[in-house]
Amino acid sequence: MAGKGNAGKAKTVSGTTVSGKTATTKAVTGKTGADTGGEAMAGGRTLEIRSDGTGNADILEAAAACFMEQGFSATSIDDVARRLGATKGRIYHYYASKTDLFFDVHREGMDRLFAAVETASAMPGTAGSRLARMLKAHALASMENHTYIAVVVQGVHMHRLAATTPAQRRTLDAVMDMRRRYERLFRSMLDTALEDGSAISESPSLTIKAALGAINWMSIWYRPKAGETAADREALAEQIVRPLRFGFEPRRG
Repeated sequence: MAGKGNAGKAKTVSGTTVSGKTATTKAVTGKTGADTGGEAMAGGRTLEIRSDGTGNADILEAAAACFMEQGFSATSIDDVARRLGATKGRIYHYYASKTDLFFDVHREGMDRLFAAVETASAMPGTAGSRLARMLKAHALASMENHTYIAVVVQGVHMHRLAATTPAQRRTLDAVMDMRRRYERLFRSMLDTALEDGSAISESPSLTIKAALGAINWMSIWYRPKAGETAADREALAEQIVRPLRFGFEPRRG
């Protein structure tokens, strides 16, 4: 599971300090429930998450697929359990409710996007070229994690419609803050590119929102094809990002 490189580091979530957890060789962040910050809770117990072989990684995979195919409202814990080939009890060991599970899938999707884009942003080159690589990384990560990204998009709609309880909305507000921080990565890179002359834009905020919006629409139409390869996804990501680059790259000639 991809995280944000904070294994062994403490962080504060909703006023509670928690430690990053590690699954296999990759770090992930501590998760919060709908009402409290901190690690996953069930029956008053603090639970280890993302642990190799015994944790909830496969629960998230099954839940992401169910939420993508059926939507939040139509998906039940029974559906996730059936897809997982397990009992509901295994899921409730980690999550007090379907909403808690949905939010954790959303967080995991954002963690994966952060991991991909932050790697691309650290590559050498002008800020403009790095911004283009960040957009391509976003497109690739959206394809490789398409079930999670579909849940991220659903979460945005839930937030706008206020389709949550007050306690759930507090958690969703924190998740939405991740989205705002994610967008700021792109905006910051564009600002740097404007300063070094490797990009142009009359409205930097609109440029980034339009580019990310175009890529995020993949959650609606993209589904992996039979026999699809990493090279196929690479080529598709390049095709998607190429016209977006025209919106900020300086004109030549």
